[in-house]
Amino acid sequence: MVTPVRVEVKVCGVTSARDASLCVEAGADLVGLNFWAGTPRCVDLGRAQAIVRALPATVTPVAVFVDPTLDEVRRVREATGIAWVQLHGHEPPALLDALLPHAYKAVGVGEAPILSETRRYAGDRLLLDARVPGALPGGTGVAFDWRLATEVARERALILAGGLTPDNVAEAILVVRPFGVDVASGVEQAPGVKDPALVRRFVAAARAACGGAAG
Repeated sequence: MVTPVRVEVKVCGVTSARDASLCVEAGADLVGLNFWAGTPRCVDLGRAQAIVRALPATVTPVAVFVDPTLDEVRRVREATGIAWVQLHGHEPPALLDALLPHAYKAVGVGEAPILSETRRYAGDRLLLDARVPGALPGGTGVAFDWRLATEVARERALILAGGLTPDNVAEAILVVRPFGVDVASGVEQAPGVKDPALVRRFVAAARAACGGAAG
């Protein structure tokens, strides 16, 4: 099986400039900032601005929302300068359409037949995550059957999330061959507090799976 030349690595749920800097040093490509008040990983505008200032131009910030209004997303974009948006709730396709091209939808595996659900949403990119009844929309640390993502990965620039850790990310990449991988709880000491060693191990394992060098 052919593996990707390079997989983008996103560390999500970053809540401080310190953690953003350690993600940069580890070699992450993107960091996710959560603007949903229902998660311990939520950041306000002031903290988000500090995190964005800590990032070099080579690392992309992504604003993560759960069922926002269009005005809410626009306000965050204007205040922080973050272009990329991840919609992680039950947003209608029309909201995503209004935010393209720098936006993508996260779809929970198990909500509906995967392909029929993902095809409802436009855009080049799409994220698949485990959907756990009664749990937070993301960051649960729960994985799903990666084989369910392989067909989606053949159609879209797929970002794989859900229960990824330094110990299983290489296998996930080999099975799914995604465009990118996304981790939150799998590299944390506590919700919203990243573990430097785990972040480094995660990025190194993802790079090794693609035959590249860590960092």
